[in-house]
Amino acid sequence: MYEQAITQYLQTHKYSSISLKAVLFDMDGVLFNSMKNHAAAWHEAMQLYGMTLSPEEAYLHEGRTGASTINIVSLRERGHEATEAEIKEIYQTKSDIFSRLAKPERMPGAYEVLLKIKQEGLIPMVVTGSGQKSLLDKLNHHFPDIFKPELMVTAFDVKYGKPNPEPYLMALRKAGIQPNEAIVVENAPLGVRAGVAAGIFTVAVNTGPLPDKTLLDEGADLLFPSMPAFNEAWETFYSEL
Repeated sequence: MYEQAITQYLQTHKYSSISLKAVLFDMDGVLFNSMKNHAAAWHEAMQLYGMTLSPEEAYLHEGRTGASTINIVSLRERGHEATEAEIKEIYQTKSDIFSRLAKPERMPGAYEVLLKIKQEGLIPMVVTGSGQKSLLDKLNHHFPDIFKPELMVTAFDVKYGKPNPEPYLMALRKAGIQPNEAIVVENAPLGVRAGVAAGIFTVAVNTGPLPDKTLLDEGADLLFPSMPAFNEAWETFYSEL
């Protein structure tokens, strides 16, 4: 069922096989149903500082570091990048707004597929543009005994963030593996672009409002309509690698 996508990836990157050792998960929109809250928080925070970032546009920036998102909007609307102090203040405002919204739930299907991945002896990793200091506690609460802190990549680990491949290349270094020994699971166009640029087989799950074409145009090797669909397909997909 997935043989064509796998074969095309191998031919493109000149690998003989995908020798899977780790699965690299984006967090917001993949592990947590949280993107609608992030989009609303970005929109409100930018308004407070006289700038406009619509909730719809926020989905297109998903995966960037907060500083990068702020500077893109600042350049567009003010003609210059934000200062370090402004970035810190705006991002803190956005984080405060986000924390006041209803707590996002675990994405349906995410924990189930993570358990299957662990049972196969594979390494689950989180690769996120988030800079939330409570990230590990949040992950441990919703996904107990799944993730290890030393095998996570956050905004604190990278300089550039997605769509630059740096976060996924950092994940490979932390796990001590090669690109053909991992797969990426992403819901965001910029995250898909980052995974593809890192040379990793990239699975897109469309958990948001964007059309499938937006993810496929970034080079996703496979696309699923939801995390439950990816969970249901896992055994077949894994057997074909």
